[in-house]
Amino acid sequence: MNEQQMQKIQNETGFLAALDQSGGSTPKALAAYGIEADSYDGDDAMFDLVHAMRTRIMTSPAFSGERIMGAILFEMTMDRQVEGTDTADYLWNTKGVVPFLKVDKGLADEADGAQVMNPMPALDDLCARAVTKNVFGTKMRSVIKMANEAGVNAVVDQQFEVGAQILGHGLMPIIEPEIDINSPEKAEAESLMRARILEHADGLGDQKVMLKLTLPEEANFYADLVNHDNILKVVALSGGYDRDEANRRLSENNGMIASFSRALSQGLSAHQSDDEFNAMLDGAIGSIYAASST
Repeated sequence: MNEQQMQKIQNETGFLAALDQSGGSTPKALAAYGIEADSYDGDDAMFDLVHAMRTRIMTSPAFSGERIMGAILFEMTMDRQVEGTDTADYLWNTKGVVPFLKVDKGLADEADGAQVMNPMPALDDLCARAVTKNVFGTKMRSVIKMANEAGVNAVVDQQFEVGAQILGHGLMPIIEPEIDINSPEKAEAESLMRARILEHADGLGDQKVMLKLTLPEEANFYADLVNHDNILKVVALSGGYDRDEANRRLSENNGMIASFSRALSQGLSAHQSDDEFNAMLDGAIGSIYAASST
């Protein structure tokens, strides 16, 4: 791992920008950006448009390592370029932002109130390619919907198992067992998940991982994880909360930082002038940075 990038994540203030919408979520992201599905034809055009949107965000003067610690990329974004430079190299060398890569291939069907990740038979090849692209770490998402111990354990156990595989490539895994914000058993699920994560974290030896968690019902509920020697950083997903609510909850959780996607891009539009776009993005980054600095 790049030691400068490790030090930045560990010691500096800021947050992670989640720019990793996949094929399934890209149409929604483009629609929110003011580009409707009937205005483009096919996946190639769709991915060109979303890369243009991400490029506009990354090249904005508001987007820099002064407030943004890292950025999570979709695989296709890693494979493309920004201003003639491979995306990960552009982020680090031009912006001072640490690059991460989304590696999961979606969710399996729900079982025991949870969805584990689909199999990833090509994960070793993808990790090897990420290393050659100068990526620092990875991100992978599972979902917990109910406080079912079997389901919670299945999600957390798989996350750490795959995390060990990723660590073997010299990459930093962001382990993301998301809890659905609409779960009627959200607080109970958080208790089960925290206990299982602590078991795994205690067994990591001298290795470190990162966590990406849904903002909890009780402020500082994840303090034991934030302060754990084997957890480099705990980042928060917005999970469907709007930016104001996500920031409010985040500001109550000391030591957690944002890793927002929808809450970051909220209000941005393809129809804005560059000045309007940059001002809107600057305001969003400023508010998320402030909430991440508590």
